[in-house]
Amino acid sequence: MRNALNAACVPLALAEFTTAHRRQIVDALLAISILCFTIPPTLLGLSFSLWGPVPDWFEILIEVIAAGALLIRRRTGLPMIVASALCAVATGQIVPMAFAAYSMTADNKVRKWQLATLPLIAAAAAVDYVDPRTDDVLYLCVVRALIFIFMPALVGTWVRGYRGMISELRAEARDREERAAVRERRKIARELHDTVTHAVTVMVLNAGIIRDDADLETGKLATTIEDKGVQALAELRELLAVLRREDGSRLTARATAIPSLVEEAAATGTRVSLDYDLPDIGLPAQVGHACYRVVQEGLSNVRKHAPGSRVRVVCEARNGVVTVSVVNGRDEGRARMSLQRLLPQSGFGLAGLEERIAILNGQLEKKGTPDGGFMLVARIPFHPAGAQSADDVAYDLADADADADEAADGESA
Repeated sequence: MRNALNAACVPLALAEFTTAHRRQIVDALLAISILCFTIPPTLLGLSFSLWGPVPDWFEILIEVIAAGALLIRRRTGLPMIVASALCAVATGQIVPMAFAAYSMTADNKVRKWQLATLPLIAAAAAVDYVDPRTDDVLYLCVVRALIFIFMPALVGTWVRGYRGMISELRAEARDREERAAVRERRKIARELHDTVTHAVTVMVLNAGIIRDDADLETGKLATTIEDKGVQALAELRELLAVLRREDGSRLTARATAIPSLVEEAAATGTRVSLDYDLPDIGLPAQVGHACYRVVQEGLSNVRKHAPGSRVRVVCEARNGVVTVSVVNGRDEGRARMSLQRLLPQSGFGLAGLEERIAILNGQLEKKGTPDGGFMLVARIPFHPAGAQSADDVAYDLADADADADEAADGESA
């Protein structure tokens, strides 16, 4: 399974690399194209120079320099213009000048590009006039040179304008999406505050009344209900703070809370064991939060569907992948609740969990075990270098705003 996961990550890593280095790859391909255009005529003896006979090694050197100048065309345009003109004069190859004319306008590296095209047009006309394979009509050579140099430059100006328009449209689309997301989060926050929060508050108050008036055993159960209700209210308040903030960067639980979650399950009678091997630092907060939710959902399903089964929770991080599994055996007291029947009867918990993990480029596996139990396994890739420190900063910066939002909610209530 791990080999399959690694194999699936290879295309993803390749796609990320090509996206991150797209410009460098394009420049390298253009340089290779220039070499393919210029070097073969030199090796076949079809090149010529306006200076007279030139050694082949010198021509190849000039052609390599012209191709290499394309690699820095996005930073400066002068080396590319000079190298392409020199290549045309020394080898009779005018193709690099067309690339230079396009690049200097598309990347906006030459302020007065109309003047910069004049020496290129002159060099192209001279090469065309001297070339023994073409006619020696001067005005035709000038017209061809003008079209060959000026048209790529005009196309470059159009491409630059198109890129600017696309960037503006994307920025506007992002702004609209962010505004729509903020409105939707605030709407959800209002609904949670008006319904769920008030209902849970009433539940906690009723549990407190039962605790005061009941016997010892019932009082313990009421105390447990009250404590869980208070914890749920705390998480709801934090969730409301996240929904009311624009960035939504604050999360309510991390992977370090998994042992406490397992202890709570064991205290309620669940036969559960834990193998915890996750790093305390270096794990991104989003990944840790997803791990916590996987264990929480798995233990919740066990309590609902197989309360008499043994459960094993395993959390480990190996080779940049966090693996969290919750596996339970068959419930002898409720044999009819096999794992095959669990999936179609489950609600939105597993579906939401799968969506949460998919956002992190992870995979969630849920299936029955050979002994009639159930296994819930999540595998999430992560990058430990610098991830945790950035998330810690986000947490710290979010605390003040979240507290202010909670205070505002309390005043409005």
